Amino acid sequence: MDSRGFVSLVFLLFALSSSLPQVFAEGQSSTEVPFKVWTPFSIALENLQKQINYTFKNIGLLGRAMTHASFSEENNKALSVLGASVIETSVALQALIKNVDILAKDLNLRISDASKVEGSCNADGTRLGLQKIVRVSHKTNVTAPAVVCGAFRAIFGAVAVDTGSSDEAGGIYEKVHSGIGRAVTM
Repeated sequence: MDSRGFVSLVFLLFALSSSLPQVFAEGQSSTEVPFKVWTPFSIALENLQKQINYTFKNIGLLGRAMTHASFSEENNKALSVLGASVIETSVALQALIKNVDILAKDLNLRISDASKVEGSCNADGTRLGLQKIVRVSHKTNVTAPAVVCGAFRAIFGAVAVDTGSSDEAGGIYEKVHSGIGRAVTM
């Protein structure tokens, strides 16, 4: 390769590399970037949004919700904590709306049932197919109830952050949990 060709190649590579951060910027809409790179993970996130009948303004939040701590330091732990609170609040609110005279013991039992890793949390997450989406290290069992439940909870934490409202996240949880709308098995 002559020096002229080399200079042209370097210029082309520089031009391409300087535009990559803009193209791959997290949370950008498809109208703001010249093209969208489709990966199996991004396709799975698009499908998951359809299943839960919610479209993220910042898809990066859903990506983080589907990332286990074994996979990356940027993971779903904090979103899962928030999501657990969203779920518990939603369950309590719905129980009290149905029966304001519910015994505290019965209310705590309902909240506990919704929060159990081995219970409805894992079942709902498995029904959504989260074990096929969540990113884990090769040493981590992606079908383990704690992994699936953590990702399930993190979805609602991500929705709460995306909307700025735990109430909206709780409404999405109620629809997903009860199977209303598009919340169907993958």
